[in-house]
Amino acid sequence: MTFQIYPTLEIPETLAAGPGPGNTDARVLQAFSSAGVADHMQGDVLRGMIECKHMLREIWGTDNTYTFAVAGTGWSGLDTMFSAVMPGDKVVAFANGTFSGIDALTLRIKAATPEEHTANPMDPQAASVTVIEVPHGQPVTGEMVEEVLAVHKPKWAFMAHWETGSGRVNDLRGFSDACERHGAIGLIDAVSSLGVADFRIDDFPGIAGWASCPQKGLCCLPLTYAPVSFSAAYIDALKTTGAYSYVHNPIFEARHWGIVDGQDVEKGTYHRTHSGYAVAAFHEALRLTLQEGLAKRAHSYRTHEAVLRDAVTAMGCEVTSDMPSLVVLNLPPELAGREMELVQNCRARGFGIWPTLSAPVQVRIGILNQLNHRSISRIVHLFAEAVCEMGGSVDFEAIEALLESRYGTSIAA
Repeated sequence: MTFQIYPTLEIPETLAAGPGPGNTDARVLQAFSSAGVADHMQGDVLRGMIECKHMLREIWGTDNTYTFAVAGTGWSGLDTMFSAVMPGDKVVAFANGTFSGIDALTLRIKAATPEEHTANPMDPQAASVTVIEVPHGQPVTGEMVEEVLAVHKPKWAFMAHWETGSGRVNDLRGFSDACERHGAIGLIDAVSSLGVADFRIDDFPGIAGWASCPQKGLCCLPLTYAPVSFSAAYIDALKTTGAYSYVHNPIFEARHWGIVDGQDVEKGTYHRTHSGYAVAAFHEALRLTLQEGLAKRAHSYRTHEAVLRDAVTAMGCEVTSDMPSLVVLNLPPELAGREMELVQNCRARGFGIWPTLSAPVQVRIGILNQLNHRSISRIVHLFAEAVCEMGGSVDFEAIEALLESRYGTSIAA
């Protein structure tokens, strides 16, 4: 048998201007690349894990002891949060986009009985799970949650905080309050909001479980750690029923981070071979978040998103989103239906914008870790050029004047 030896893989620099992952900060990459070759039980690796745990509590805004990070992407953090859901558990899930829809599928998988799995292994229709399908482009409101929970009285209720599939911010306060009133254990997908929005999870007592990711608001290497946080109510529920998981069982997973029997063990403990490189990168990403401060970062996202929103609107696009890190838009009428073509043209030149992943197809432009005049201007100019190349009409002088009025000086494309 002859084996082909492929040439060295070279991946060019691209502008990640989609919903995520974002562009990793250079200081995080430096921390990753400069970490020494260390045994996973080396003292500095263990110290770094302990410090990450404490920094996460500050970033989440919580006193939850069970606050740590799960090796992997946001999917790993979400699976850990959902692991307490057992077959037959009564669940209500609100879905208003691609990713909350996948979360709802996960909950159906977790809550389905063996018979329901056998009937439809890839898409079990768990009778105990109610999925509220909110039309694309619309948010989940507190009134909506209140009405549904009052009727169904579930054990678990789920919602995404920010849904990147449609670019909508959902009502966190209304969700938490409704969960409290109706005795539901609230679960939140905070994959897109952690590190971007200024909020404290302890201000939302109806929510017991939170899961996020490293590669969006925290702008860390995608394959590091997904932050999670669980209240005492969640841990009590997990202790009562258990979970069909070892790796993603929050109680077992927390032990790797020095959390044992609800208490901090302020020394490193044996763990499942976490990489010193990943620990160093994640540690630096958390440090940068705390140094900048969530209030300042959240204000910066709102400011720059407003510039991008107004610029694409001036090109004839219709913006339908309200997320500070992501603009979701319909192209001008003369280009309607050509969204995928425009996205592919942009990606071919290293400008990584995204389509929506479900109908109706729209264009998504993100600004994760692009919080400065030069970056936003570059995104605006690249998008304007792509619109023109497809036959659209853009007044470049007007766009440049808009950028100058917001930022004070001009930056050439």
